[in-house]
Amino acid sequence: MSDPKAPNIGIRDTPAWNLYQRENFWKVNEGEVPPFNTDPGKLEELAKQKLTQNGWLYASSNAGQSYTHLANRQAFFRHRIIPRMLVDTNTRTTSTTIFGHKVSAPIGMAPIGINKIYHPAGELPVAKVAKELNIPYSLSTAGSQPIEDVGKANGQGPRFYQLYMPHDDELTVSLLKRAWNSGFDVCILTIDTWQLGWRHDDIATSNYAFYHGMGADLGLSDPVFQKRLTEVGIDPAKEPEKAGAMWIDSVWHGRAWSWEKIPWLIKTWKEISGGRPFCLKGIQSVADANKAVEVGCDGIVVSNHAGRQVDGAIASLDALENIVDAVGDRTYIMYDSGVRGAADIVKALALGAKFVFVGRLWVWGLSVMGEHGVRHVMKGLLAELDILFNVAGIQNVDQINRSLLESYPKGYAMIAERSKL
Repeated sequence: MSDPKAPNIGIRDTPAWNLYQRENFWKVNEGEVPPFNTDPGKLEELAKQKLTQNGWLYASSNAGQSYTHLANRQAFFRHRIIPRMLVDTNTRTTSTTIFGHKVSAPIGMAPIGINKIYHPAGELPVAKVAKELNIPYSLSTAGSQPIEDVGKANGQGPRFYQLYMPHDDELTVSLLKRAWNSGFDVCILTIDTWQLGWRHDDIATSNYAFYHGMGADLGLSDPVFQKRLTEVGIDPAKEPEKAGAMWIDSVWHGRAWSWEKIPWLIKTWKEISGGRPFCLKGIQSVADANKAVEVGCDGIVVSNHAGRQVDGAIASLDALENIVDAVGDRTYIMYDSGVRGAADIVKALALGAKFVFVGRLWVWGLSVMGEHGVRHVMKGLLAELDILFNVAGIQNVDQINRSLLESYPKGYAMIAERSKL
């Protein structure tokens, strides 16, 4: 077990995350127990027990028959890590730099909306924990707290703003200005969600919080959107369902944007932020990755929205390989979708991603135990990553490349198989 007095701890440039393992082993000696099991499957089951039916269905639903969700997990299974032995990992570091921010690890909080359906405090405890751990936090336009409040909760932590772009330029500019003024210094436009994918369970239960007067706080606190409400005579205090519907119908509007709009958005964000990075999230094809580079994006997030938008789509990890081969030397590539542990993070990095977003894991933690739950899940993930570096012979993030993997052919089962994870 890890010695908390080991001399190498003091000269590492990141916290000894591995000691969180020792902390949990020791708890019983002090009459305590670890908060809960962080095994992804058991964590998911515990969240299901804690959440309301609608909270659970929204968090767990995927597009169609969940085959893209399944493909995301299958793709990870075909890559295996090859550990190296007798490597001096005593001064290892999990740290990396993203868009000028030195962070604890190549791990960030993925942008996920309507956190109030998982916990009354919504996004605030998630942003707070991200700052404590020095990992980037991403706020969704579908967030259920005002941008300004989330920025305050995140303190001096690195934070990004994920935009769902309205067909109302004045409203878009207002959202971007609020984000910048609240300390969000990277803009990430999600391009795979003009409207939600067909999710059977949500549809069967009319499960759309915004239409039921919940979760629209980010929009309702916007001065331009408040003006839009006044123009149509909607009082959000008296008609929360109509106000919430008008907000979400402004951002998940069902009206697709095209590449022609992206230069305007890049220019607008750069003017507001003084030239800070602009990225696209939802890239899955090489053609789109090339186009993103061509129009001047600073980075892309390879993602299929965790299987929630297009059923039967390419696994995000398989798309990552293709895209890295095509544009990996020309843009900053991030990864999202299907991550359930430290090994998955290392595999995505080995295949060429520079940074990895994690979503459902912290959602389950938030659902189970609020701020404490998010902290336990994310400290556990950092500890797992630190330990993996130690036992697999990885000294730093820059050493992670495809030589670390043994990869097998894409021999996925042709029949549908269910995956709990």
